[in-house]
Amino acid sequence: MNINATLLGQTIMFVMFVWFCMKYIWPPITNAMGERAKKIADGLAAGERGKNELELATKRSVEILHDAKHKAAEIIAQAESRAGQIIDEAKTGAKQESERILTGAKAEIDQEVYRAREALRDQVAALAVAGAEKILRAEVNAAKHAELLKTIQAEL
Repeated sequence: MNINATLLGQTIMFVMFVWFCMKYIWPPITNAMGERAKKIADGLAAGERGKNELELATKRSVEILHDAKHKAAEIIAQAESRAGQIIDEAKTGAKQESERILTGAKAEIDQEVYRAREALRDQVAALAVAGAEKILRAEVNAAKHAELLKTIQAEL
């Protein structure tokens, strides 16, 4: 065997092997590597988007929390204000009720005083009649005495 023929045969076979690999093996490998590189790039981009979205979500959650605290403070202030109004209304109502009760009690006391005066007048008139009757036993005229007693009673 000739070394040149062997070397030439091996060179031809190597060229055919390279051509075969470049035609049938190399394109699927480069496609797979390209797809893999694209997936990696997409994954990195998605990671960046996720990171940005996380930052935005964090900022939004802080803003929402701040708004919620502000609204809660407003609600508490409104509740305290309303509680103060209710207390003031209750005080006003209680004061009006006490004044009404006091006015009623004064009117009742005035009526009782008037009744007591009338009863006292009647008793004084009866005592005056009894005293006058004892004094004037000798001269008794019922019609004159009744008229005189009514006049005295009216004057008292």
